Amino acid sequence: MGKNIYVSRQNSFIDESGKVVILDEPIFSEGLHAVLDKRNNKWGFIDETGKVVIPCQWEDVVDPFYPFYEGLAAVMDEQDKWGFINKTGKVVIPCQREFVRSFSRGYEGNLSEALADVADEHNKWGLIDKTGNLVIPCQWEDVGHFGEGLAAVMDEQGKWGFINKTGKLVIQCQWKRVDIFSEGLAAVMDEQYKWGYIDITGKLVIPCRWKEAIFFSDGLAAVQNEQDKYGFINKMGELMIPCQWMMINTCFSERMACVENEQGEWGYLDTKGKLIIPCQWKDALNFSNGLAAVENEQGKYGFIDMTGEIVIPFQWEFLGYFRDGSARFKNERGERLYIDETGKIVKKC
Repeated sequence: MGKNIYVSRQNSFIDESGKVVILDEPIFSEGLHAVLDKRNNKWGFIDETGKVVIPCQWEDVVDPFYPFYEGLAAVMDEQDKWGFINKTGKVVIPCQREFVRSFSRGYEGNLSEALADVADEHNKWGLIDKTGNLVIPCQWEDVGHFGEGLAAVMDEQGKWGFINKTGKLVIQCQWKRVDIFSEGLAAVMDEQYKWGYIDITGKLVIPCRWKEAIFFSDGLAAVQNEQDKYGFINKMGELMIPCQWMMINTCFSERMACVENEQGEWGYLDTKGKLIIPCQWKDALNFSNGLAAVENEQGKYGFIDMTGEIVIPFQWEFLGYFRDGSARFKNERGERLYIDETGKIVKKC
């Protein structure tokens, strides 16, 4: 966690004639995508049809990928103050903060609670709720979102600890870096730049011995050894899946994890460490709704099921996760479309 303000610089804009131009694959956040109007250098939002639904009147927007969460997005006004608008463009939290971060989903499989980081004129950080109420005073050098009732905070010495929902410091600031709590544990880095895990009391339950450590899901967490290989440990710190993989895709999803072998090929493990789907793909994404997007040697994407069977042929330039029964992709002509779980085109963007 750090002090970066994530400002949107997506490659989408409105040109001098008023036409919406999208050069790269747009990322829609709750159905909206940030766009810069080059005629006035202001930011607004378009919907999936390309229609401007929130006028370009803002100096900036926060978070290039997911500005909206639960219907709110952070924007900056002409006085360089930050606030939040809803999906109709109405200001629901006044622009009065020096800096903000957007309300956050947290990590996959570990949803953060609906709070946003805000900073005051002294660059001290706190947290607000969706009404704009300051629930944690601005007194920290940095803050993180709540997960499982605890939020990470950094003190003036640059050390991290955790507060509860009342703002009380319940785990002392003593770690160089920390991650969010997941399944009762949080990864922490010590003074030797090694990672381990603490429980919600702050007790170090898994010693700091790993070069990298990722949050728990399905009872397992990915760790990296000194040889830069990844494996998975359980909550006792026992290595359940040997460190033999070059890269992993963050965590288990639907009890499957993407792993990369030494040849740069991707496949899928189950929680026992068995390679269920052989490493054969150029790229692979986590499973969602029983399907996962994979890339073949020709750079085309298709979908496989949890047995590894190809259920949607390799013919697309880009594919993402399935949400609400459909996934967005781009064809060879650059057209952005949606397909259902059979591969049928259900909507054009």
